[in-house]
Parts: sequence; C-alpha cells; structure tokens
Amino acid sequence: MKTAAILTALLAITATPALAQHQGHPMPMPLPKAAPTPRPPPPPSPGSDAATPAPAARPATDQPTENPGAGPAESGVAAMSGMDHGAAEEEVGDDPAPPPPTDHAADGVFDPAVMARARAQLQKEHGGSLISKVMLSLGEYRIGDGEDGYRWEGEAWVGGDLNRFVVKTEGEGAGELESAEAQTLYSRAISPYFDLQAGVRQDFQSGPKRTYATVGFEGVAPYWFETSGALFLSNKGEVSGRLEGTYDLRLTQRWILQPRVETNFTGQDIPELELGSGVSNIELGLRLRYEIKREFAPYIGVSFDRKFGGTADYARVLGKDVEATGFVIGVRAWF
Repeated sequence: MKTAAILTALLAITATPALAQHQGHPMPMPLPKAAPTPRPPPPPSPGSDAATPAPAARPATDQPTENPGAGPAESGVAAMSGMDHGAAEEEVGDDPAPPPPTDHAADGVFDPAVMARARAQLQKEHGGSLISKVMLSLGEYRIGDGEDGYRWEGEAWVGGDLNRFVVKTEGEGAGELESAEAQTLYSRAISPYFDLQAGVRQDFQSGPKRTYATVGFEGVAPYWFETSGALFLSNKGEVSGRLEGTYDLRLTQRWILQPRVETNFTGQDIPELELGSGVSNIELGLRLRYEIKREFAPYIGVSFDRKFGGTADYARVLGKDVEATGFVIGVRAWF
C-alpha cells in the first residue's frame, strides 16, 4: 500500500506541469540574475598621479560619443559636418591664367622641331586660324502705296577669333539711289559675345556726301538678340548715330520669323541732308524666311518707316511722305 501511494504521488507531480501547459498556462520562466553592482574604485591617495582622471577611451565604433545611438546616416552627417570646407568654399579669383609651359616633355623623346610644328598646328585649329564670311542680311524689293523701291544691307569680314577686318554696306533707292554707304572697320572681341569696332564710313548717294569717323559695337545680347550700334562724326563736325536689333524666332528648323527694329538720330539739324536733331526715324519690320539651305533663304515680310521731329518737317516741306508701309520680298544669303 505504501508503495502504491508513493507511485501515485510521483505521477501527480510529473503530470501537473504538462497539464498546466496543455490548458494554456505557460510554464513560469526563471528570472535573470541581476548583474553584480561594480564596486567603486578606492579613492586615490594624495599626491599620486591617479588624482587626475584619465580621458575616456574612444569607442570601438565610428559613431560619435555625443550620440551613441545614432544610425549610419546620422553618423555620416556628423562626420561630414566636422570636415574642413575651406577649400571647397574658396572662390575662384580674377587672377590671370598661368603662362603656358615651355618645358615640353615630348621633346625629350621626339624631334623638337617636329613637335613644335605639331603644337603650331594644334593652336591654329583651336582659334588661331584665318577665317572669313560674306553675309547679305537684306536684299529685297519693296512694294509700297506709291513708288516701289529696293534695299540692301550686308557685310564681309576676315580674321580670327579676336581681331577682324570688316566691310559693311547698305543703301536704298526708288528709281534713283537715295542713300548708300560703306564702312571699313577694325573689329576686336571684348567679350565672348560682343565686338568693339572702329573705322571710317563713306557715303555714295547722288546728293551731298559725307565722310565719317566711326566707333560702334556688334554682338549678341542676352536671350539671343542680335544687336549693333554706332556713332558717326562727319568731316564737317556733325554727330549722328544708329541702333539696330533683330531676333530669330524659329517656328521650325527651316521657317524663321524675324522681327527687326532700326533707329537713326542726329545731334543737330542738317538741312543739307534733310535731317533734324533728335530721333530721325524708326523702322519696324517683320520677315518670314525659309532656309532652303542654311546659306540661302528667300523671305517675305512687311516694313514700316516713320520720320520724327525736324526730319519729318523737312519731308513735309519737300512733299515727301512722313511714314511708309510696304510689302517686301527678298533673299538672305551667306558664304
């Protein structure tokens, strides 16, 4: 009986945890043992080196000690913020470029004369060559309310990227030649987009003629407006000037619409030339051209011209129109 009672008690003890787990009650887990509290170091003795605490050792990780829980990205930003950006923030100055080197390493291997010719050819192909261009900007026939007329304007130049010799010409007429001029100019590039020009202008019309000293500019303004202007001082001391501007609005690769404006002014009355002081006239034009080739483009358009001030008064006295509107047909070409 005692043996049976002992076996029954042992069976009940071993079955209790399994029964409790089967009924959804987890088995109790033992609690982790608390880490032993470190014992504080003994106070340093007076006069020993241990009186000054030693600096803390750098952590083994790359994370800054101020934020040990920072992630890799934060650590990288923190590391970058500590860098010296003086070199990156240093602005490029306006100092001139250093002189080109004169000790050419290739001369120690190849014939120096052959290498000198190669360098000269390289310089010629990168801005040192002589180039030229002939441009007919306007070559047109005008159909107006009254008498029809014609007009031309063009230029030719030869030179390099910095220095050029330029010849300009323009004129117009209706039956007989009303005005014509030619300019011979020295052109010097003063920026990547503008040239300064100076030279002589000569008139060739049938009436009174003048010779002028000329100074002006030519170039491309922001947003690709082609502009030019000049001041003229005649051999009789008369001062006049001119401003022009055009813009090519590309409708397609071959159809181009070009607005155009030109104004002339004088510094004094010149009765001999039928010019009054101030703004003499303003011309507005709109031309649509089709580039059969880039070098050849016929066009059609309209042109409006209006005289002002004393110039308009001279025209009225002589029975001429103060303003005129006409249809133009012409060609633009270059080579």
